[in-house]
Amino acid sequence: MNNFIKIKNIIKKYEKNKSIKVLNDISFKFESGKIYSIIGPSGSGKSTLLNLLSLIDTPSSGTIEINNNKVNFENKIINDDIRAKKIGIIYQDKNLLSDFTAMENVYLPNLLLSNDQNSSIIIAKKIIKNFGLSSRLNHFPSELSGGENQRIAIARALINNPEIILADEPTGSLDFENAKQVFKILLNLKNKNRIIIFATHNRYFANMADCKIKMIGGKMNITNERFN
Repeated sequence: MNNFIKIKNIIKKYEKNKSIKVLNDISFKFESGKIYSIIGPSGSGKSTLLNLLSLIDTPSSGTIEINNNKVNFENKIINDDIRAKKIGIIYQDKNLLSDFTAMENVYLPNLLLSNDQNSSIIIAKKIIKNFGLSSRLNHFPSELSGGENQRIAIARALINNPEIILADEPTGSLDFENAKQVFKILLNLKNKNRIIIFATHNRYFANMADCKIKMIGGKMNITNERFN
């Protein structure tokens, strides 16, 4: 199945100043089998766009479709279910639970869906092993390096085998060598049924994507040229 996200005439305004459009009438179709990078200065709308695609935020106007199903932003229960089953989110600050071990952080999203702890642990162990962190299963986030924490955050995002992966500055707090490892993982997640979208300030990593998007003044500019 070829998955897609279609956004049409999306406008997002600040609540405090509705004359400012963070996203200004943008339309685009994200297709599976591709990796998309989004680059642009702070305040250009990168994070806002990802928050809308992840159904965390609501547009001021316009529509979002996921596989021909129009998102109803008033139905929080259904949107939470879509996010849990179809969308994996990777944050810059990782958002790991400090009082839970690496393994617990990874398996919890699956446990919430399956209600089967043993199955969730087996899946989590397999993913963590693939990331070379089997020896860190029972370590807490404070006991892991920045690169290890980010790999655990990616493992958590993958636990429910999402069709859509959204990453907001996934390497923003990492040094270049750890950042390269994280992006190598992201690039290897590409398959014909998956959409991967990441926002970054780093042009080196942005150039690795199949489709490059530059955000300027709330508008999307698609380019095949390399970012310098």
